Amino acid sequence: MQFDSLDAFLANPGTALDKGPIAMVFAEDTVELDTTIRHHQHLGFRSVLVFMSRIFPLAPDLTGEVIRIDDDLTDEGATERAVNAVIAAAPGLWMYYCYNAEYLFYPFCETRNVSEMLAFHSEERRDAMLTYVIDLYARDLHRAPDAVSLDEACLDKSGYYALARHDPDNHNHPKERQLDFYGGLRWRYEEHIPQKRRKIDRIALFRASKGLTLRENHTFSDEEYNTYACPWHNNLTAAIVSFRTAKALKKNPGSTFDIHGFTWHNSTPFEWHSRQLLDLGLMEPGQWF
Repeated sequence: MQFDSLDAFLANPGTALDKGPIAMVFAEDTVELDTTIRHHQHLGFRSVLVFMSRIFPLAPDLTGEVIRIDDDLTDEGATERAVNAVIAAAPGLWMYYCYNAEYLFYPFCETRNVSEMLAFHSEERRDAMLTYVIDLYARDLHRAPDAVSLDEACLDKSGYYALARHDPDNHNHPKERQLDFYGGLRWRYEEHIPQKRRKIDRIALFRASKGLTLRENHTFSDEEYNTYACPWHNNLTAAIVSFRTAKALKKNPGSTFDIHGFTWHNSTPFEWHSRQLLDLGLMEPGQWF
């Protein structure tokens, strides 16, 4: 199905918002858009909403499988406005959002679908899940000048760290069970990344609720949603492996000529399997086995 605006979709969503989890994919360009959609379909999302420019093509076999919503993502705050509108229209449903050339992985995702994972997470009285955005990049920029290569994707196997999250309302104590996470290309090329965009944490999986809003820094208005775990024990976390930063660094005229390759001594080939991310400590199984 195709809609010429988000308002048109929300006025007549059919069964798309009847049952979750729902995936929202925001297409900033067409790079690996089709593989992004298929990956999340394979994980078991009930509906996939694709926000994209009306001039972007979509694979013919996907046009009847997803809900295409024409939207201009170049507008400031476009992602937050769209997510918040869907939240308001479907309180109670689990939702997820990402951009094209991004792929969600969670513990044991090869054998368990996303609904099973979220059912367990819900039983632990959690309404949101922390995801780490792990940068992917092509091994050889001569063969992949846009820095995107599924066959030769690499990631950093170390260099990740966390800092206490400042609480503007209490200068003596940081926010409880909240951290700012850093690493990957945003850390290695921080001179090209605005400070407010250097974090790699994103609350990408969440249960919509009345009055809940997504903020521009990938956190929510309900502070409990922004925590990495409950007070009693560690909870599940997930990872979004993403070519988005590498793609932007090579597309941006201010950085492209300074970068001749992203690989360094801590690069390792990405195996496209959750076990590798677990072994590297880039996501947490919690009590789920």
